[in-house]
Amino acid sequence: MLNVETRYAIDPETAKSLDTNGIRENFHVSGLFEDNKINFVYSHYDRLILGGVVPANGDLVLDQVKEAGTSSLLDRRELGILNIGDKGKVTVAGESYEIDRGEVLYAGMGSGPVTFSGAGRYYVLSTPAHHSYPTRLITLQDARRVELGAAETSNKRVILQFLHPEVADSCQLLMGYTEFAPGSVWNTMPAHVHDRRMEAYLYFKLDVNQRVFHFMGKPEETRHLVMANEEAVLSPPWSIHCGAGTGAYTFCWAMAGDNVDFTDMDMVAMEDLR
Repeated sequence: MLNVETRYAIDPETAKSLDTNGIRENFHVSGLFEDNKINFVYSHYDRLILGGVVPANGDLVLDQVKEAGTSSLLDRRELGILNIGDKGKVTVAGESYEIDRGEVLYAGMGSGPVTFSGAGRYYVLSTPAHHSYPTRLITLQDARRVELGAAETSNKRVILQFLHPEVADSCQLLMGYTEFAPGSVWNTMPAHVHDRRMEAYLYFKLDVNQRVFHFMGKPEETRHLVMANEEAVLSPPWSIHCGAGTGAYTFCWAMAGDNVDFTDMDMVAMEDLR
C-alpha cells in the first residue's frame, strides 16, 4: 500500500556530468498515481516529501512513514493535499472534509493519521514543521488569484495560491498551481532561481499526446526534462525552473526552505541563459 523512494541531493557540478537517464533518475518523478496505493518520494532537498494517493473508492490510511523517523508522519511535519480527481473525502483527527477537484486541504503538525477515501486523486506534499497550525480546507474561492502574462507572449496564466501567508498559515510549505489559457504555453520567462528554497512541480491536465519541456540547471548551462501528464520534477535551489508545453497545461508548485516569501527570487536575464 505504501511505497517510498528516497532521492538524495545533487550538487550542480555533479548534475553537469549526468546524461539524460541520470537527470531523469535524480529529478524526474513518475508513477505516483496508482489505484489503492500511496506512492511517495522522500527528497533530501529540504526534506520535502511528494506523492500520490489514489484510494479508488476504498480507504487508504497515511500514518507511519519510516523515512520520516517518527511514529506518525505528522508528528513533526505538516501536509498539503491537492485533489486532481473527482470529489473525495479526507479525514484528519476525526473530522472529515469533502474535497472537490482543484481544492487543497492543509493538515498541521500533530494531526495524527490521515484517511483518504472516495474518487479523489490526491497529490500530497509534506515538509518538516515547528508549529501546529489548524487543519483547513481551502476552496477555489479562498485561493489568492494572480493573473499574469499575455496571449502575445504565449504566457497568459493565472496563479492560484493556497498555502500562502495571505491565505492560510503554514510553517514552511508554500503550495498552489498555475493554469494556462488556451494558446499559452510558456511559464516564468525570464527565469529565476531562489537558493533559499527548493521547489517541486507536478504537471497535470495534459493530454496524453502532449508534453511539457521543463528547463532546469544552472543559468549558464541549462538542461531539460520531457514531462508527460501527472509527472513531477524535483527542482533544487541552484536550478532555474521554467518550461513550455506543446499545449495548455496546469502545474502544481510547492516550495520549502528558509522562508515563505513567494516573491523571494533572483531573476536571470535572458542574455545570461545558455
